[in-house]
Amino acid sequence: MVPIIVINFKTYETATGKKAVELAKIIEEFVGKADVIVCPQFTDLKAIADAVKIPVFAQHIDPVKFGSNTGHILPESVKDAGCFGTLINHAERRLDMKTIAACIERAKYVGLTTICCAPTIEDAKTVSAYKPDYIAFEEPSLISSGKSISKTEPDAVKEFAEAISKTSSIPLCGAGVSNGEDVRAAIDLGTKGVLLASAVTKAVNPRTVMEDLVSLI
Repeated sequence: MVPIIVINFKTYETATGKKAVELAKIIEEFVGKADVIVCPQFTDLKAIADAVKIPVFAQHIDPVKFGSNTGHILPESVKDAGCFGTLINHAERRLDMKTIAACIERAKYVGLTTICCAPTIEDAKTVSAYKPDYIAFEEPSLISSGKSISKTEPDAVKEFAEAISKTSSIPLCGAGVSNGEDVRAAIDLGTKGVLLASAVTKAVNPRTVMEDLVSLI
């Protein structure tokens, strides 16, 4: 089984508009070496979904239905744009547990795969009761730090992976993941892949970074 590598585009200038489409095409080159997923901004979802065959995930959805919900992200619209799934509860878009449960429920109804982020092992265990497809353990203080959670907190990652492997969700980890050694460490600790952003999206040569990420698999 090849590992899962999820690339969150966030709102970086280097991953916006036409640049986002080109970045997604580069990431798609690594299909086979990893199961790659991209998470662009909402305004780029359809353009990227039309341009590549890899799974495209939204960065967030709201637990709303058709109606008067100005400014909210309707799950049906995300699905119609060609998305395969969505992130939920990223550290930069934190939600309470009631809302997380509602988002997962709406995503399932629409047919979107869910990656739910959790800042602690306890939160991950709580979230697992809502049965997201994936749970990504991310230490908020390590995000964009260049210090990988798989190296700085290996015992926590291992404990998380062991706990979530007993549930219906698939364990991932993120925060600070930057290179192939970080990915290899995450897999060796029991996760099925990683979630990262800036190492790829802000790279001068993202293709070189992607080559490194899959080099030790």
